Amino acid sequence: MKSFQYKVLDRQGTRSSGVLEAVDDKQAANILRSKGLLITALYESDQLNLEALTGRFSKPKADEITNFTRQMATMIGSGLPLVEALKILKGQSGPGLKPVIERILTEVEGGSTLADAVDGSGGGFSSVYVAMIRAGESAGVLDQVMAKLADTLDKQREFRSKTKGAMVYPTIIMIAMVVIASIMMVFVVPKLTAMYKDFGAELPGPTKALMAVSDFAINYWLVVLLVLAGSAMAFSRWSKTEVGGLIVEQITFKIPIWGKLKKDVVLTEFSRTISVLLGAGIPILDALNIVANTLGSRVYGAGIKQAAVFVEKGVSLAEAITRLEIFPPILSQMISVGEETGKLDSVLNKLSVFYESESEIKIKALTTAIEPLIMILMGIGVGFLVIAVIMPIYNLTSQF
Repeated sequence: MKSFQYKVLDRQGTRSSGVLEAVDDKQAANILRSKGLLITALYESDQLNLEALTGRFSKPKADEITNFTRQMATMIGSGLPLVEALKILKGQSGPGLKPVIERILTEVEGGSTLADAVDGSGGGFSSVYVAMIRAGESAGVLDQVMAKLADTLDKQREFRSKTKGAMVYPTIIMIAMVVIASIMMVFVVPKLTAMYKDFGAELPGPTKALMAVSDFAINYWLVVLLVLAGSAMAFSRWSKTEVGGLIVEQITFKIPIWGKLKKDVVLTEFSRTISVLLGAGIPILDALNIVANTLGSRVYGAGIKQAAVFVEKGVSLAEAITRLEIFPPILSQMISVGEETGKLDSVLNKLSVFYESESEIKIKALTTAIEPLIMILMGIGVGFLVIAVIMPIYNLTSQF
């Protein structure tokens, strides 16, 4: 896609200008003429303006996509044509979302479906989002599907914020501990050790260990930073590989409380997303393949793909889930009930609510468990510092 700047005259003789995206200048001219505009200038834009640069390097935020979806549902449900709705939203969007809507609008005006336009817009829309829009367009209920999609995005955003919020307090405390320990090692301990050396006293083991750590931190701090940064980068790259990601995820699932919380988060997303896709009329096999790539879990993604293979061979979804040990029994039992009653989407939606409530309980348990653990670690650290600093002073006073 290329950007073109234009100057036009409307039927009343009013001059206006702007920027639009098109494959080439012919398509850009056709778009403008289809609106009844007389083109006075049309040339490819160099995209050097601040707004274009900002839009190019920024992506729409989650709340922007949610608001865009809900507003689209409202406008389309009110009978407003799709092109007009996109034009209105483009005019009131921020720099992150505006270029995305411009690309979508250009594709739609060129005859593309909304689903294909969204898929190729580069706005970070998930495959679930695209699949639901495509299903809504096919069934003629795009406004209803987008309204349901907006509700789902709201729930996902709220749920993720709760999960991330549980780690804010522990993270702040841990950072504070590292900063305080660094200040002690770099500024406080060297002065104390210099005083001890002047007295020529025999230093106990904890004090010698503290002095060694302090000297190393002062003399080799750059090496330490480089090693830590290199290790973090190497671990990050390794964890993004197929084998590394599986190993890290399997270890994470074994951590007390946190591992169970991660599993409940994945199962919540799985149940909610499958429910939404099935409610939009997407076949179960397609829904499974879509969800497998959007969960953000290699372990469960591989399990869902295996379940899809079983379903493709004629096995029911409940039976396919039962064959996989990574899924809890309640999931297959509830799915079996949904398949028997013909209300699988409704049952899965209720199951997502159940797992979400379980996750919230585990979040509270996690924060409750972390607070005393942090206090214990702080106590051990402070106790070691006190012993290392006070023992030499006690030895000195006992000599007199």
